[in-house]
Amino acid sequence: MPRAHGDAVLSADMRTTPEDFVVEELPGFEASGAGEHLLLTVEKRGMNTGFAARHIAQWAGVGEVAIGYAGMKDRHAVTRQRFSVHLPKKVAPDLSTLDFAQGEERLTVLEHTWHAKKLPRGALAGNRFVLTLRGVNGERAAIDARLHAIAQRGVPNYFGEQRFGREGDNVANARAMFAGRRVRREQRTMLISAARSELFNRVLAQRVQRACWDAPLDGDVWMLDGSRSVFGPEPFDDALAQRLASFDIHPTGPLWGRGELRTTGEAALLETDALSGEEALALRAGLEAEGLKQERRALRLKPVDLAWTWREDDVLELTFALPPGTYATVVLAELGEVRAVGRAG
Repeated sequence: MPRAHGDAVLSADMRTTPEDFVVEELPGFEASGAGEHLLLTVEKRGMNTGFAARHIAQWAGVGEVAIGYAGMKDRHAVTRQRFSVHLPKKVAPDLSTLDFAQGEERLTVLEHTWHAKKLPRGALAGNRFVLTLRGVNGERAAIDARLHAIAQRGVPNYFGEQRFGREGDNVANARAMFAGRRVRREQRTMLISAARSELFNRVLAQRVQRACWDAPLDGDVWMLDGSRSVFGPEPFDDALAQRLASFDIHPTGPLWGRGELRTTGEAALLETDALSGEEALALRAGLEAEGLKQERRALRLKPVDLAWTWREDDVLELTFALPPGTYATVVLAELGEVRAVGRAG
């Protein structure tokens, strides 16, 4: 995807060890302190969310359907996240037996309490990241300047490479599925998401190329920061300009589905043009056939409390927080070529 801030200013390695990629969920609610669901905050290393959920289910003697979690986390990382366990008798096994350590994999319980409901997907305020880049090659002044620009202006809110599969073939597989290839139910959801993400990224890429990913176009639809509420189109005036400059609102792009584009004018023409190729039309038709409805997503993403420290001449540590459904990798992409040494999972 095209960069908004110019050419790459660095190359570096990431995930040389799990400790180089630390992610902490920011809770979306306070636990009630009572109920049939044991709410666990765990730290895990070298372990993906699905494996952790199965381990917790086996420990509790329940089926995986009794386990809830707000979001998926990578394997090659150190992550802190919540899980809920439905225990109707309100009796939990010995928590000390839940801790797990085998080779590089580790799971440790940090906190526990009771809650009234199962933890649903998306029930988090965001994620806080501490990322360490090693073998950094580039001029420090240019890297610092780029980070200052990102802190002030944000980055294009692309869907990250995780959406498109390890080999990047989820979009091609989605087209095949829409054409009639049978896939497993869990794959279907993943491929639908990839197809939708691909179309959104195409629109955003055009706006980046035209230098209007964070600027208004005639006919834009706007999203309130920190929510999914949208409004517009409406004439762009000084009040909207001030809200845009203060990051209170963001221009949006389409998450494809049935119905007409909400944008009008120049914004609608750009979106239609970006999604007019043969592959895009096939993906659009497939998503509509699945029954999805038109939605919108913000085109702009601003990392919260972005800070950085040079640990060594070629070791750079970044800290920032992001809202749910956004990707740390798209922040790194605005810096340059960051190679993931460890594989995510």
